[in-house]
Amino acid sequence: MNESYEVIPERFMMADWNISSTGDHVSVLFSFSEFSRPSSVSVASGYEVLIQKFLSLYGHQIDIQRKFVIQCFSEEWGQYIDVPKGFVISERCRLRLVPLQTDKTPLGNLSPSTTVFFCCDMQERFRPAIKYFGDIISVGQRLLQGARILGIPVVVSEQYPKGLGSTVQELDLTGAKLVFPKTKFSMVLPEVEAALAELPAVRSVVLFGVETHVCIQQTALDLIGRGFEVHVVADATSSRSMMDRMFALERLARTGTLISTSESVLLQLVNDKEHPKFKEIQNIIKVSAPESGLLSKV
Repeated sequence: MNESYEVIPERFMMADWNISSTGDHVSVLFSFSEFSRPSSVSVASGYEVLIQKFLSLYGHQIDIQRKFVIQCFSEEWGQYIDVPKGFVISERCRLRLVPLQTDKTPLGNLSPSTTVFFCCDMQERFRPAIKYFGDIISVGQRLLQGARILGIPVVVSEQYPKGLGSTVQELDLTGAKLVFPKTKFSMVLPEVEAALAELPAVRSVVLFGVETHVCIQQTALDLIGRGFEVHVVADATSSRSMMDRMFALERLARTGTLISTSESVLLQLVNDKEHPKFKEIQNIIKVSAPESGLLSKV
């Protein structure tokens, strides 16, 4: 991973960063994504020690297959600067771990043992406002049923349920790992991150619900930023506006989100006609999912 670093001239070393010493151990603020946690490391800790510290703090959020750069905040420049290869900690500082963008196209392979389903804000008050809401409820039923058959964990959010109501009764949330209220658009909140930390094998998130251009989009972007592979189920997500939905799906596809369908997801998860659960999944999809008006708007 060291080869991904840009070498910085020696004059930008610790002496130019106005930070203070604390003794045998150095206080460091470790930041990843929007989160920051204070900790400490031994004086003279280098790159490997810092990476291990980041992994100990944020391991369940970090895709170790990706390349990263460590940056230190420079008071002189008022922004973060890539640390040089020979960088060691000698004084108190602020560090952040930044995933590097890659051109690698996600393959989109799914398996029950590495997948979690996210059901986003499928609530009663949205029923009259969201286009083809009845159809996406129908598809959501298929997905939740498939998750129960295959033993896939399900995380369910409800946007301000005090005002917008609970998840619609048609969706059976029996066995869901987590059902939680939120006001933030993204589902990626501390309680969700804690739930994901209990599922260290999970690499793929199958995401569906409303609204495509708001909570679905923000959740997908936050998950991708944490190294997860995200599958948005096109026939199980909608918005009040079909234009908003269309451009959100286009944007998500450009960021590496995989836009799929419920039948494709369920069949990919069983993978083989000889899978012991194939017949049960086949029964779910015998009748094709409703196409409604969503088809021409993808």
